[in-house]
Amino acid sequence: MMVPLWKAAGLSALGLGVVGLALPLIPTVPFLILAAFCFARSNPAWEARLVAHPIYGPHIVAWRERGAISRIGKVGATLAFSGSILMGLWLLDWPWSLLPLGVAALVLAWIWTRPDL
Repeated sequence: MMVPLWKAAGLSALGLGVVGLALPLIPTVPFLILAAFCFARSNPAWEARLVAHPIYGPHIVAWRERGAISRIGKVGATLAFSGSILMGLWLLDWPWSLLPLGVAALVLAWIWTRPDL
């Protein structure tokens, strides 16, 4: 009964990952990691294709085995959060303007403590 839900979630995550290839603010690899997770529960052949992909497969395997994030991914996340912080400071009223800063500080602290790929 859960297999169709896992498959739908995997296809949705895969779709967002594909959109992330064209749009720089949408991360590709985290969505592909999520898609592989969902496909492992619904369609092992699709999961195997994702894990075997020559570009994205090593990122999925590194996350599964060591919780590792590439240095380029960490820098990209930092740059994206920097843009969000600046937009928040510019567009939001006090004290809401500090919300992007707080979220970025928490998430980036977690990202930068992960091992490098």
